[in-house]
Amino acid sequence: MNMVNLKINNVPCQAPEGSTILEAAHEVGITIPTLCYLKEIKRVNGACRVCVVEVKGAKNLLPACVYPVSEGMEVFTNTKRVQNARKMNLELILSIHNQDCMSCVRNGDCELLRLCKQYGVDKSNAFEGVLPERQDDDSAPHLVKDSSKCIICRRCISTCAENQGVGVINVVERGFNTHIACAFEGKLADSTCIGCGQCITVCPTAALVERDDTEKVWAALDDPTRHVVVQTAPSVRAALGEEFGLPIGTNVQGKMVAALRRLGFDGVFDTDFAADMTIMEEAHEFLERVKNGGKLPLITSCSPGWVKYCETFHPDFIPNLSSCKSPQQMFGALSKTYYAEKMGLDPRNIYCVSVMPCTAKKFEIGRPDQSAAGDGIPDVDVAITTRELARMIHRSGLRFLDLPDEDFDPAMGQATGAGHIFGATGGVMEAALRTAVETLTGEKVEPVEFTQVRGTDAIKKAEYQVAGLTLRVCVVSGTANAGKVLEMVRRGEKQYDMIEVMACPGGCVNGGGQPIQPAPVRNFTDIRALRAKALYDQDEASVLRRSHENPLVQQVYAEFLGEPGSEKAHHILHTSYAPRPRLF
Repeated sequence: MNMVNLKINNVPCQAPEGSTILEAAHEVGITIPTLCYLKEIKRVNGACRVCVVEVKGAKNLLPACVYPVSEGMEVFTNTKRVQNARKMNLELILSIHNQDCMSCVRNGDCELLRLCKQYGVDKSNAFEGVLPERQDDDSAPHLVKDSSKCIICRRCISTCAENQGVGVINVVERGFNTHIACAFEGKLADSTCIGCGQCITVCPTAALVERDDTEKVWAALDDPTRHVVVQTAPSVRAALGEEFGLPIGTNVQGKMVAALRRLGFDGVFDTDFAADMTIMEEAHEFLERVKNGGKLPLITSCSPGWVKYCETFHPDFIPNLSSCKSPQQMFGALSKTYYAEKMGLDPRNIYCVSVMPCTAKKFEIGRPDQSAAGDGIPDVDVAITTRELARMIHRSGLRFLDLPDEDFDPAMGQATGAGHIFGATGGVMEAALRTAVETLTGEKVEPVEFTQVRGTDAIKKAEYQVAGLTLRVCVVSGTANAGKVLEMVRRGEKQYDMIEVMACPGGCVNGGGQPIQPAPVRNFTDIRALRAKALYDQDEASVLRRSHENPLVQQVYAEFLGEPGSEKAHHILHTSYAPRPRLF
């Protein structure tokens, strides 16, 4: 790698050739502010101009996020001219921004507000502006768009189009009337939006937020006729602590359980138990297809954003989808069948709440064929995000960091290491391989790890020789990457027996409902890897690391379902899919 010599604020330093001023400054301990730039987004144009710096010899200030370093360059990041320019740009942005910061859900982690404080911007010295008339959109079950808080940074557009391959939003009109919208000013609910929420996580303000369903949960907890149970996905414990000031990747399972119990839930359970159930059904389904010439590759169905993407953009692959419900839905189904029967409860009186890293889960609970108990009783009543749970904990006055570590309730709270790693890209595949390989060979496989499918790479491939068979597997995250893999399979360029797909880049640990980190953190910290490590560490520390070893899973089959793939198991734990029209 060729290095170039330059000076930043009169301090000599080196930076890789081709890197930007922003990146070079970071390496010497200087954070240059940004609003439009994110490293993970390729379509960067330096539009916000908040990152401008002074370069000796240049007439104009230059955008640090896109301007490359060069030999002998002299950069100044904090001159009066630079500070005044940044402040004026922030004032211009603020002049057309809805400033109801007191009640804004992003108060405390709004990137615009943080920079305005940093540069001394307030209403008294900002430009007077007129708020443009823009269309809000609350039509979707997972997301609310408040255009009055949009700063036209275009992060959401790039993420939706590039990382997710969906592209349902874009810049509409010009000049003062410029805004972000669906084609023909259509509603998100009528578009091909897959509900992944990646646009929310990159939004620097509250122009895009998840639909807040916490009032439904509070109402259920206050209803004496309801038996309210809660399940938490594996990724939630790896990220919730960030909302309370803990380092990224801190596993707060024990305190999370304690908080949920103190919020008043009648049962505090682990979605990881349902992840183990998913593996039992999915591994059985996979082996049945391999042995009996079924449709291959089998493609996982745990991610509702991915499932909707497949139904919309690649409906010819619907027969490849596993018929297994997601762990969220499996848990809900069992809570209103197995758990209801065991506890002597009427399923109608059980209210199932799920805490998920994923905004698409809000859409999934309303999908057809998600009522194992029948009579229109939904498997899951409400899904909230990690961020929503944090708001509930804050509102309740619980001192999260002072809470003791407590265990999940045993009725549906026992999980293996295989269930824990579901939240990381490659985790579902590895969990499935642990069970499928041992089922095929009839022997315990050591070591238990399948490291080839680990890591945050967008696409991972591996082959395993098992009982005379060659198992070819692929792991992909981000639906744009999934589309690339499916195209290669469709053209016959690649052949796989099983494919794991997660809608969000890096997997559920990077889901649309996870704590939002600002650009300076996202640009220079591997958040996905840190959160995933928390899950792999929990797996490694587990006594039981294979889903089929879970004694609770064994008990459910022995007492209730019979065996994996049984008629009863299929009725309760499996679902169906259908093509969706591509409107806009």
